[in-house]
Amino acid sequence: MKPLETNVAYGPLRRPIIGSHGLHSDNMEWQPTESPGFWVKALFDDEPSGARTTLMRIDPGAFAELHSHDQVEEILVLDGEFCDQHATYRPGDYCVRAIGAAHTAGSEEGCTVLLIYRS
Repeated sequence: MKPLETNVAYGPLRRPIIGSHGLHSDNMEWQPTESPGFWVKALFDDEPSGARTTLMRIDPGAFAELHSHDQVEEILVLDGEFCDQHATYRPGDYCVRAIGAAHTAGSEEGCTVLLIYRS
């Protein structure tokens, strides 16, 4: 297999009309969010459907207050430990939240997670 070279963008990607499209997320800068210590890289954004895929990095000791989303939220922990008011999630752990489910978010030691939002 050859390395990712063709049809490469720097994000976020849109819904492909044909073929496959790749993204070098390591070349993207982490963007700050409204919550201190939370950083994101937008990987995919399909405006018509509202579907989004994002990498999120949480600094050690950063926590977000109780909040909710107007879409289903899926979380896959890639490294570190992610926690909410219910549990602590470690690499490979997966969590899905219902639309409107109130939750906290944060990390004592820092982490990176993959977030997927969809209706």
